[in-house]
Amino acid sequence: MAEQAKIYWIHALTPVHVGSGEGAGFIDLPVMREKHTNWPFIPGSSVKGVLADSYGASGDGRKNDAMLRAAFGVEDSDESSSGNAGSLVFSDARLVCLPVRSLYGTFAWVTTALALNRLRRDLMEAGLGEKLAEVSGPASDEGLQVPTGVTTLLASAGKIYFNDLDFKVEENAVAATWGAELAKWLFPDEEVWRGDFQSRFAIVSDTVFNHLSETATEVCPRIRISPEKKIVADGALWYEESLPAETVAAGLVWCDRVYAKDAAAAKDAVKPKVLLDKFCSTARRLQIGGKASVGRGRVRCLFS
Repeated sequence: MAEQAKIYWIHALTPVHVGSGEGAGFIDLPVMREKHTNWPFIPGSSVKGVLADSYGASGDGRKNDAMLRAAFGVEDSDESSSGNAGSLVFSDARLVCLPVRSLYGTFAWVTTALALNRLRRDLMEAGLGEKLAEVSGPASDEGLQVPTGVTTLLASAGKIYFNDLDFKVEENAVAATWGAELAKWLFPDEEVWRGDFQSRFAIVSDTVFNHLSETATEVCPRIRISPEKKIVADGALWYEESLPAETVAAGLVWCDRVYAKDAAAAKDAVKPKVLLDKFCSTARRLQIGGKASVGRGRVRCLFS
């Protein structure tokens, strides 16, 4: 599958709100979370939709372009029944690194063994995981792994402090390999950012990561002012959750067959690898999720 699959990366440049509807707790508009881990994620359908839009596939755009029709699909119309499904398949973008406030170094890109091992499984599908060993993680909830041979910005006197949590530093060679590879994929042309990522990279236990995934998201109060009274309108105060800026997520995109009914899109040139190379190679700036008019959802989308 390696020739017909790639990894896509989502790096949040602003907070990202992909909502799940009304919440049952104090957060009125929570983000979407996996049922089995309760970690935030970005649906693959959202990524595919905004990527299609960035290539001009909205509205009538794809009707006049065989490659767009093959890649992203087209609905049947009243005049024609030649609609087809999109050939590019996007898995959900699962959480890789969560930015967490740190007493030293400002913030850290925090991850866990489970998140990295799930990512490694996808990387192997894309033919990219050979250099990466499985991650065991810290020996206890009090430990935190940082890359060996990298001067971390997070530690002071052998301790690291996230919010109200403190950890004992453990240098780890596997963490160093993962930090270097992730930095290469996320910042391929930015040497300064690659070094910054490695110096802020940290692996915590699964239990600690579970706690951080619930407490380190951004929760913002929002209000709507009554234009007549110039005060908060009745019932117009709510709390909205977002993934914070600098969040990193990743998913798998693949194409194992081309769905196309019309002859133009079924030419020999439109092969799965051709579609992947055309639409899933160049880094894009995308707008994902809601609240775009208040600066939410600006991301970098990269492919490996």
